[in-house]
Amino acid sequence: MRTTGTGMIAVALMAAAAVLIGADQGPTDGPQYTKDGKLTRPPNYREWIFLSSGLGMTYGPLASPGDPRFDNVFVNRAAYRGFLETGRWPDQTVLVLEVRSSQSKGSINRGGHFQDEVAGVEVHVKDEKRFPRKWAFFGFREGEQASTAIPATAGCYSCHEQNGAVDTTFVQFYPTLIGVAKAKGGMK
Repeated sequence: MRTTGTGMIAVALMAAAAVLIGADQGPTDGPQYTKDGKLTRPPNYREWIFLSSGLGMTYGPLASPGDPRFDNVFVNRAAYRGFLETGRWPDQTVLVLEVRSSQSKGSINRGGHFQDEVAGVEVHVKDEKRFPRKWAFFGFREGEQASTAIPATAGCYSCHEQNGAVDTTFVQFYPTLIGVAKAKGGMK
């Protein structure tokens, strides 16, 4: 079969459009799982949307009796865009809590606190088809690349369900999202 010049141009345009559509969608930034159902640690979460940082708010196994720890919260881009539209977290939301130790003396700093080493990473995932409660928690130890869900009987579930401002999340501590949640009716 012989293709005319016009036919070749049409094929080239369709191929270019398919590439552009695929490039616009990009790879998913939602939760990724291993074949045996473990959540893989989001590799590039520091490139996601930074929501907030707290000092001394750490509780549970990552709490420190000494210097207060920093909590940094990141969310995947697709979930952030969905939240801005609706005031609620869409399915496939991934929130990463990066807990870091603090230092108070270093370089020119003598009084305040600054962030130091990663003490742990916890992940809060909304996956409505996978989890009966829609949301699940995961903890990643140093160097761990996959984790099973924390059992649904753990205290984090009931605490988040009772105290979360939007769904089971602590939006009340994310100042850039409080107004959105209130305006869109997502705030409890």
